[in-house]
Amino acid sequence: MSIAILYEYAETDELGIRMTAEEMGVDLVYIPFRKIAVSIGDDGYSFRSKGRDFFNRIEGVNSVLNRTQSKNRRMYAASLFEALGRYVVNPLSVEYVCFSKFRTLVEFWRRNIRIPKTVYIPCDAYDKTVTGIEIRNEEDIASLIQMNLGAGNVVLKPDGGTHGKDVRLAKDLDSLTEMLSTTSPSIINPLGFVAQEFVEKWFYDLRIIVYKVRGKPPFCYPTALARAGFKDFRTNTYLGNMVFGVELPAEVREASIRGAKAVGGESEAWLLAMDGMFNIGEDRDVDDEYVKAELEKLVPPFDKVKQVKQNKMKNRDFPAWSRMLENAYQDYMDTEAYANVRSVISESMERCKDSVIFHETNSCPEFWEQTRIIAGINVAVPLIECAQSVDGWSYYQRIKDY
Repeated sequence: MSIAILYEYAETDELGIRMTAEEMGVDLVYIPFRKIAVSIGDDGYSFRSKGRDFFNRIEGVNSVLNRTQSKNRRMYAASLFEALGRYVVNPLSVEYVCFSKFRTLVEFWRRNIRIPKTVYIPCDAYDKTVTGIEIRNEEDIASLIQMNLGAGNVVLKPDGGTHGKDVRLAKDLDSLTEMLSTTSPSIINPLGFVAQEFVEKWFYDLRIIVYKVRGKPPFCYPTALARAGFKDFRTNTYLGNMVFGVELPAEVREASIRGAKAVGGESEAWLLAMDGMFNIGEDRDVDDEYVKAELEKLVPPFDKVKQVKQNKMKNRDFPAWSRMLENAYQDYMDTEAYANVRSVISESMERCKDSVIFHETNSCPEFWEQTRIIAGINVAVPLIECAQSVDGWSYYQRIKDY
């Protein structure tokens, strides 16, 4: 039996998985999940594009790396391939939790894992009666949020959002009401928005990788990616913030494993990216101006990194482009300013190591361009190991179930 990778586009991470698989001596089966007709009926199933039938390719597969980008499509894909008896990394049960920020936080809360206080109100900003009369609800929703979170800063997030998109900071009741008036559920974000207390995380947060192979306990990597910047209260790298590789205190690794287990549940194999932060407040050894000055020194070498990322050579010669990116990042990491900022983050984490807060979990993390180089974690390796660990087991388990 074989391992497959299910994907929509051959982006950087998927190309990295392919190259890593070749280095590991693993033959991956490539199955597209875009412009594909999936048919199910009394005569079985089919999986084909206009020009190709992928039935035989799927029949020879036992475990699947689910790298479809949309959260919704990942759940559809996991549903389909689990119904076909394949083990999916990550399983549908994991994707279901990760799809919703609130569902994820509920699982953390059940197990006494620290989270930001969060409010979910199952009500749209406006409704229409059967007679067509429009009812505006944003003022009532805003009041309910403040009743639970207080009158301070409130972070408003799409429950099913990604990359920090549409995450906004409301500083008073009027701004909160105004923001709510422009929100509405969508296909991508069907459950609306959640509101959270504003956590004084200073200028950084963490992306921590935890994974589990069948038959072994979960493993948290000792390093993590710190996303840092003062441009916005959001430190997501998708918004242009800088990145640093940091060593995690043992206490943070242990908390990360507990959080990942809350999402992974009883599944045999999975890989998750935990997003964590600390409520640092005024507990700072250095002032903001020092950190801002050091970050400013890093702008030129980081701009060179961004230039390499935009280089179209990536599509022509991916291995050579990857080496160019590694060299650019190495020049960035070799600077004194990089070492200084990383030291500030490390010292801050050490002081707050017993109070890490988790606010989200990503089931399909991007990794080739940052996590792999900065934190030294090639996520493709544990992904493939997860699939290998269930390769024979899930096949025989499927036969037994039938």
